[in-house]
Amino acid sequence: MMMKAISPIYDRRGSASFSRKGAADSDRKDNDGGPVREESAVVRSNRSDGGFTLVELMIALSVGLILIGAMYGVCAMQSRSFAVQEQVAEMQQNARAAMDIMTREIRMAGHDPLKTAGAGIVTAGAHSIVFTRDITSTYGADAADGDTADPDEYMTYQLYTTSGIQKLGRKSQQTAAIQPIAEHVQSLGFAYYDAGGATTATTADIRRIKIAVTVRTAMADPDYSSNGGYRTYTLTSVVTPRNLGL
Repeated sequence: MMMKAISPIYDRRGSASFSRKGAADSDRKDNDGGPVREESAVVRSNRSDGGFTLVELMIALSVGLILIGAMYGVCAMQSRSFAVQEQVAEMQQNARAAMDIMTREIRMAGHDPLKTAGAGIVTAGAHSIVFTRDITSTYGADAADGDTADPDEYMTYQLYTTSGIQKLGRKSQQTAAIQPIAEHVQSLGFAYYDAGGATTATTADIRRIKIAVTVRTAMADPDYSSNGGYRTYTLTSVVTPRNLGL
């Protein structure tokens, strides 16, 4: 009876394993006439282990670039939205501040407690107004002195432009320099009404004054198609000067 030979099989670490072979197996030849080399499962398994292929790397890189592009787009959109909202808030704040100053001072038009200053509406323009009031003395004290030549007594509100920016200006005396109270003002309008509510152009008959001011953002928004890209905000108020007609 023929005994089967036990021949060692070596893996990459040099460890040997044994398999029982018959004589016929040990005499097998390959196509070139040499003995057939036996390989263990460990060797074959290690040879199949490898890294990523070029195609896999290209796919992973493409997916990563798509995700980065999407994230950048979202961040850019949020940044533009924040900038627009910031400009809109600033625009509205400017309009409210300007309207508050005008209404407070126009309400005092015609203030003449001594009945000697002749205070009242001087010019009732569609886009400007001039009025007087006797509220301070020559020395700046908060007391009337019978004239309208002191600071903050001969008042003018009108639009003017400097450095390409249209502004709402205020003059506190007839000869004073105009000072801005709001920038980027698109329009300023006044309407005048008598005691019966009818519009009037006669300064002596004016009892109520409607003010409308429109401001715009400092910079154009490329995503806003109207008005050349500038967002606008219009604020209106009706003032009843307490001293007119007294």
